[in-house]
Amino acid sequence: MQKEKVVIVGAGLGGIALAIALRQKGFHVDVYEQAPALGEIGAGIQVSPNACRVLTALGAFDEVKALSASPTEYRFRLFEDGEILQNIPLGDSFLERHGFPYLTIHRADLHRALTNRLTAIAPGALHLNAKATGFTSSAQAVTVEFEGGHVAVGDLVVGADGIKSVIRRQILGLTPATYTGDQAWRVMVDANLLPEKFRPDTVDIWVGPGRHAVIYPLRGGEIINFVGLVEDDSWEDESWAAKRPWEDLKKDFSGWSDEIQAIIDVANRDECYRWALNIRQPVRGWCSQRAVLLGDSAHATLPYMAQGAAMALEDAIVLARALDAGGDIADRLHAFEADRFDRTSRVVLESTANRTMFHLPTAEQLREAFMGRNVGAERNAWLYSYDATNAPRAAASPEPAE
Repeated sequence: MQKEKVVIVGAGLGGIALAIALRQKGFHVDVYEQAPALGEIGAGIQVSPNACRVLTALGAFDEVKALSASPTEYRFRLFEDGEILQNIPLGDSFLERHGFPYLTIHRADLHRALTNRLTAIAPGALHLNAKATGFTSSAQAVTVEFEGGHVAVGDLVVGADGIKSVIRRQILGLTPATYTGDQAWRVMVDANLLPEKFRPDTVDIWVGPGRHAVIYPLRGGEIINFVGLVEDDSWEDESWAAKRPWEDLKKDFSGWSDEIQAIIDVANRDECYRWALNIRQPVRGWCSQRAVLLGDSAHATLPYMAQGAAMALEDAIVLARALDAGGDIADRLHAFEADRFDRTSRVVLESTANRTMFHLPTAEQLREAFMGRNVGAERNAWLYSYDATNAPRAAASPEPAE
């Protein structure tokens, strides 16, 4: 059977991963990215074992691991004094259980490793400065239109173009986002600027009234990644490149631990970014006859389980498996949605629920909430143990969305 030509819109983590997975199976792929050059805004990514399995299948794991840090624990800590409310050991027992480590990596490094792999197996597959405006499909093909009049013709199109997806809008219509009430700060600091006692080799989730912070090492511990999630009634754009005054960051975490203060105090005051976090409830109908959504365009999630990138990577492998099964394209696309809907919806909903748990108003309520949960056991059982490369396939629903 001759493999189809797949047009992928969006060269983020999910789009590049899908291109690799499809090319490995003999499909023809072209990836179109609206940016004139690759180079992602700095941010950290947590790479749990379910994502590591995908990266191994794509042939990118070794490069990713070499660029990563390997935290020893995943800890939930109390905002004022760092009291450890719960921890997930990430050492030898974790590695033995899952077969892969828990890594933390700069997003740009992860993206570069995937792009290097795609370039090695499919030179010329990536096209930059190509902003999609829509698509039309017929019984024989799909045509994707771009600004400037360029078109790309293939057998199907995949919308991997993120939370503001052009492809999603055409498949699902307008599905407005709801502002969560949270703003996300993002800063990175040189670890050498911090006292040694404040250079974590762990993933630390600091929880407190109306806000929480996530801190972990990158690039073997050379950089400390800080993300601060703060409740704020004002709405701002979902842009990762929106800078805000350092003084606002300092004020937002006033009264928090010495470790938090140390990181904020050495942050580059001209490189403090804050953006609004919006939520879209899980919705079915990711596909039409020759188009399908992947990653954030299908199931954008809050970052409160650190699984957004992992879900996109899993999607890539599962979609490649579904397409490789053969048969009618629409049936295969709908089978992919059936394979992924429940799992991605669970991640979206549990991430949203964590927002409430992490932001409880008193230290005592926070202690009680964590005493009632075993987060490590829960995630080990269903989240980290998942293997997209050979997970059982779900039965497709009878009719794809128009």
